[in-house]
Amino acid sequence: MATPDGFAEFVVARQAALLRTAYLLTGHAQDAEDLVQTTLVKVVPQWRRIRDDPEAYVRRVMVNENISRWRRRRWREQSTDTVPEQLAHEPDRAELMAVRDALRTLAPRQRAVIVLRYYEGFSEAEIAATLGIAQGTVKSQARAGLASLRRALPAEDGVGSLTS
Repeated sequence: MATPDGFAEFVVARQAALLRTAYLLTGHAQDAEDLVQTTLVKVVPQWRRIRDDPEAYVRRVMVNENISRWRRRRWREQSTDTVPEQLAHEPDRAELMAVRDALRTLAPRQRAVIVLRYYEGFSEAEIAATLGIAQGTVKSQARAGLASLRRALPAEDGVGSLTS
């Protein structure tokens, strides 16, 4: 079965960004790859309708699919002391681990808002459109998520890198 016009080009152009967002949402490279693949499979049938501006639709499907995945798998989740993923450059691993662990403590919607706002650079309006919620909800979820992150992270790690 052939893919719709423009779909393959979108995937090639946006794959790295989609994987980055999925990794931040899931916390695991393999889960991120699965999330992107599942999202793209769900998007293909809608491609002709969304192809002019697919970004928000794809992100919304990804966030919703991650929430569903989280609900299905949360009782099976197991924490580990070591992270097998390797980054291209070597930032402070302790800080990365602390931020990643703190992100995992957030509720799925708070996590989605924080990732889209502070890692992907979306505006409040773009987040609201992507998640299908009001801008006020975006603000309250961001405020609550940042407060949780501030409590979870030591002062030197801080959430400053998330809010700058």
